[in-house]
Amino acid sequence: MINITIILYYSQYYPNAILFLVGPNIFRKNLIDKAGHPIPPGPPLRYAFLRQYPERALHVWGQKYGSIFSVWMAKQLFVVINDPKVARDLLVVHGANFSSRWSYFMKNQTILAGGAITAAGYNDSWRKHRRIAMQMLAPKAIEGYSDVLDVEARVLIRSLYDAAEGGMLPINPAAHVGRFSLNNMLALSFGFRSYSATDPLVVKALELGHEFMQLTGPWSNIIDFITPLQWIPTRMRSRGRRLHTDFMEVYGGLMLELKRKMDAGEEVPDCLVKSLFENQTKEELSWQDMCFLSIAFTTGGVHSTSGIIQWFLALMPSHPDVQARAHEELDKVVGRDRWPTAEDEQQLPYLRAIIKELLRFHSPFWMGIPHCSEKDFVYNDMYIPGGTVVVLNVYNLHHNEERYPNSSAFIPERFLGDELSSSDSSKLADPMKRDHWAFGAGRRICPGMAVAEREIWLVISRLLWAFNISGVAGEPISLEEYEGNSGRTPLPFRVKLEPRHANLENLMPDHEPSNTCR
Repeated sequence: MINITIILYYSQYYPNAILFLVGPNIFRKNLIDKAGHPIPPGPPLRYAFLRQYPERALHVWGQKYGSIFSVWMAKQLFVVINDPKVARDLLVVHGANFSSRWSYFMKNQTILAGGAITAAGYNDSWRKHRRIAMQMLAPKAIEGYSDVLDVEARVLIRSLYDAAEGGMLPINPAAHVGRFSLNNMLALSFGFRSYSATDPLVVKALELGHEFMQLTGPWSNIIDFITPLQWIPTRMRSRGRRLHTDFMEVYGGLMLELKRKMDAGEEVPDCLVKSLFENQTKEELSWQDMCFLSIAFTTGGVHSTSGIIQWFLALMPSHPDVQARAHEELDKVVGRDRWPTAEDEQQLPYLRAIIKELLRFHSPFWMGIPHCSEKDFVYNDMYIPGGTVVVLNVYNLHHNEERYPNSSAFIPERFLGDELSSSDSSKLADPMKRDHWAFGAGRRICPGMAVAEREIWLVISRLLWAFNISGVAGEPISLEEYEGNSGRTPLPFRVKLEPRHANLENLMPDHEPSNTCR
């Protein structure tokens, strides 16, 4: 790399020569195809990375350059989608060309080693892995383990109640919520659950998930965009390699233990990993394939759901009016003698609206996992070269004033009358009627959407049924800042959870379920 001191010295005497040498590394390149179509407009400079909270810069650029713009990250071209119609046109209608992945050095090459559903290219291997995953994640499949989701939601309420000593103490809910999400995915993947939020497996799994979200931001790692940095020892590269090793050791170890039980003839509950071993030869699955399928469940499936629930708890103290209306609806429909269930959902429209608005207002990802174009493409007279990274700017989509008037305010009422699930809403022909884009779009849309919706419904309905949620004096909760460079969770916070009625303790489980889930 050129020493900046040398550049500054010689620029005094040979400014044109210096500009000729360094200009291509600083200024954008406005590509044009053979027919004269330019790439989408965008900022004049190239970037090695974007600072924390990149959605802020992208929001400004979106306002300036419109519904679709381009930005150069070093020598890699990115196209950013800011409009629902553009999102549907490119990622859904022309999904065959916009469903691959760019090979990020940190995420795709180092941590996931080209595996996992999220990192794989748009090819037969990805199709096979997604088909296998959908056997556990499809809406019909959920009914086979709905009892697990139901029990874990009740156990979460119990653990929060106990940690808060019946409402006497403020608590940080993060570990309890993380354990709830992890237990669901452990049940689906390995057929067992943890016993407490301090279980070493829970602590380690949540630590790995947090590190993954820190290391895999689509804009944040200079090592992703400056190739020579990938060749030399750096702290970032070491963290990525360590995370890969830890993933394989932790989840590979769980898989080996399950295989040992199968080989010994011990009873093993039906679960993803059992099915993988039973069908390994038929499906032509490598050890790494199986490991990363389980990691996709227990990392991606945990962090996003846990993040949404944490954002809900962080948000509610500043919205007592929303809580009061939800309490009124719950008391009228459910009463105080039983838990809200999945079957109550259609009779609780305001509660459904709260969840939809939460997913809009505090999506766990402000940037969808980037897609990549396979071939050159022209859209609205703009040229998108093959190999371009295409990013769904969820932040801008969720702050579209035409779709969501007063978008910077939390207004559940905007979704009253919307009776579709998010899964069904994502299939609407008119993208301006879609509820939100938190789960992505197109052929790479989150395969676990239906499971996440069920988890979120059970927990949020029961949190509102069980508690008045309030803040702690002198401890403001930040709703703007967050942790993570890809997935987002609130900065650490505490809340008070005051039981709403005396019957709560009678309905909560008085002991942990057994280690085997089914």
